[in-house]
Formats: sequence, C-alpha cells, structure tokens
Amino acid sequence: SKGSIARAGKVKNQTPKVDKQEKQRRVTGRARKRELYEKRKSLDLFETRKIKFNPQAH
Repeated sequence: SKGSIARAGKVKNQTPKVDKQEKQRRVTGRARKRELYEKRKSLDLFETRKIKFNPQAH
C-alpha cells in the first residue's frame, strides 16, 4: 500500500475549521419549475422567439 497508516488524515487535520455559512434556501421541485416559467414569461421568450437553452450547441 502507499504511505503509512500513521500519516492518514494529515492534511484534513491541518486544515483550519471554517463553519458553514447561512445561505438562503433554494426553491426545488415544482416551485423551481414555476419560477423558471415566470422568469421566461416575463422575458417574453414564448411569443417572440424560440427558447435556446444551450446557445453553444448547434
């Protein structure tokens, strides 16, 4: 095996502990789909032009 067992977890133990930051909870599931729909509708994407989800793709 590579390396000795004595050095296991060396880097993790050296790394300073940083507490997780409080973040705003993301909307998921049906609510996310609704959010996306409303965003696209407000941009008038349905009437004027076709929606391209990936403009890089040919």
